[in-house]
Amino acid sequence: MKSDIGNLALITKGANIGRVGVITSKEKHPGSFDIIHLKDKKGVPFATRSGNVFVIGDAEKAWISLPKAKGQRSTILEERSERTAAKNAKAKKAKKAASKSAAK
Repeated sequence: MKSDIGNLALITKGANIGRVGVITSKEKHPGSFDIIHLKDKKGVPFATRSGNVFVIGDAEKAWISLPKAKGQRSTILEERSERTAAKNAKAKKAKKAASKSAAK
């Protein structure tokens, strides 16, 4: 499978490792590294060297199974809110179990 514009790709090295996106454009730099620009499902653009890109399917469907996050990178604030929600749910569950055992 070629790294044509519109194909779905996984980043295998560099700062964007593990991200998945659709190839939007390619830059040729003779004598240097070629750059591939991608856009993830959230619409966030990013770029990497062509050697770091591994094509995994068409624009709509990956030909391999992806992990739970589907290769999408969360922002620091999104990660924080997810951790806080999980922590609050755990505390609420523990409090409910404690009140249930105290009532017996």
